[in-house]
Amino acid sequence: MASAGAGAVDFGGLVKKAAGGVAGGAREKATKEVNARLLAEGRKNQCSFKTDSDELAPGCDAKLRNLTSALVEAKKRLELAGITDFKFEVSGHTDTSGSAAHNKELSGKRAATIVRELVARGIHRDQILSVGMGAEHPLVTPDDTPAKKAKNRRYEIQLRF
Repeated sequence: MASAGAGAVDFGGLVKKAAGGVAGGAREKATKEVNARLLAEGRKNQCSFKTDSDELAPGCDAKLRNLTSALVEAKKRLELAGITDFKFEVSGHTDTSGSAAHNKELSGKRAATIVRELVARGIHRDQILSVGMGAEHPLVTPDDTPAKKAKNRRYEIQLRF
């Protein structure tokens, strides 16, 4: 077996677990485990957004390359296990500044920015979708300081069937 490249995630153990049966519990378990790994990779390779903007802060290129590698590896491993009816879902998130409607729109734009960046790096457009979550799922509450607000301006990637 070839060794994983730098920044690649080893999903091999998940493939073995899913190979015994893709339906029902095995599929649900594989989905949960892969989503946990994608969430961890997303947080490890998190890029920040400028306040009230879908513009990425400087210094994100290497992080996006690492994240792309993790998605490519996840896709390969899942397909080897016979799991092919999935998409990657990028959810954009905002801090609590501004109205709920504005934040929902802004978070959608942020998710779309990440999708564009991942597609530019090799993820097929038909295998990834974006959704705006607004400030509905904060990492930090209350976000009453600039540092806390910055943590809530993020994206997450999950596997969807």
